Amino acid sequence: MDGSFQATQPETRTAADGRADLAFRVEVNAFLDDALTEELSAAGRATTGLKSAPDACRAWRKALHARGWYAPSWPVEHGGAGWSTAQRLYFENACAARDAPLLMSSGVRTIGPLIIAEGTPAQQAHYLPAILRGEHEWCQGFSEPQAGSDLSALSLKATRDGADFVLTGSKLWTSFAQYATHMFLLARCEPESTGGDGLVFLLVEMDRPGIAVRPIRFIDGEDETNEVFFDGVRTPAADRIGEIGRGWKAAKRLMEIARSNNTTTGLLRRALRAAHRGAVEAGEEDAFGQAHLSGIARRIDEFQALEAHAAAGRIAIASAPATSALKLLATELHQSITEIGLELAPNSAFAQAKYFATRAATIYSGTSEVHRNILARAIGCP
Repeated sequence: MDGSFQATQPETRTAADGRADLAFRVEVNAFLDDALTEELSAAGRATTGLKSAPDACRAWRKALHARGWYAPSWPVEHGGAGWSTAQRLYFENACAARDAPLLMSSGVRTIGPLIIAEGTPAQQAHYLPAILRGEHEWCQGFSEPQAGSDLSALSLKATRDGADFVLTGSKLWTSFAQYATHMFLLARCEPESTGGDGLVFLLVEMDRPGIAVRPIRFIDGEDETNEVFFDGVRTPAADRIGEIGRGWKAAKRLMEIARSNNTTTGLLRRALRAAHRGAVEAGEEDAFGQAHLSGIARRIDEFQALEAHAAAGRIAIASAPATSALKLLATELHQSITEIGLELAPNSAFAQAKYFATRAATIYSGTSEVHRNILARAIGCP
């Protein structure tokens, strides 16, 4: 292999591309040619964390929504594109190849699909259109200061008072809470319960009195995550998914959805492109080729295999072991790519920020150790 990295070119074919029909690919490429401005692409290239700059995200979401493509995996009857797995992969990779702004919307990717699957008709009518229009931005309220990686060890209190719950406690590591209009959260509604028992899964408006958000600045300089405090916050008991006391069931379903899409093949392609650009700027393009051959070639093979399995529909979000395997492979590969990028361009502020940002990838949505335990249990290990 020479020093260039062919996967950085928009026209590069992948295992998924052959499964998306030619007419669809032509339609996607024409849309991107028309809608993706250089300004938006520049915002995509500058992204080091999980989401591009807010203004670029709003503009790109608006363009996608106008085309009916903001929610690729949602059914058409709920306002989504209704695309196949292969079509979603092709679009994801095409956007990555052109540096489209990175959208990591919890509304579209996680809570929206859960509301479609388990919400009431009234909740679907209220929340889904608002998510598509960009009126509702969601954040996830699961982690807490004393819970660590044990999601069920939470203590945020939800005390029933008439038609409401009153929330007291805090959440930690809440991504993009500073921008969110709503939070989906788990709270303990039965004081004597432990673990996954006695929980309620609530949909809470972030402007309710008693909610305070405090950003957490990371080593990469970003403040994507936050602490969120609840001081006697009243929220309707009707704004919940599932039964009172059985919120753990809804939470497990949501986490399966989240783990299957929080590190996508498109996100990995973006990291590869960024590493290549950094190597070129540092005069290390030949070294990038050598690193690709000797350092990450095996991981690239795993990435292509992951993409092929997803394109064939062999990875289903309904399977907890499959989503754990997907999450493990994708996040560890993401870290490997950014390590190569930093080695080749150690003085690049972008490479440094990208490297630091991906350190959290094997922690969020469950640590790698947690997912290896899930896989061990799935194959019968004690």
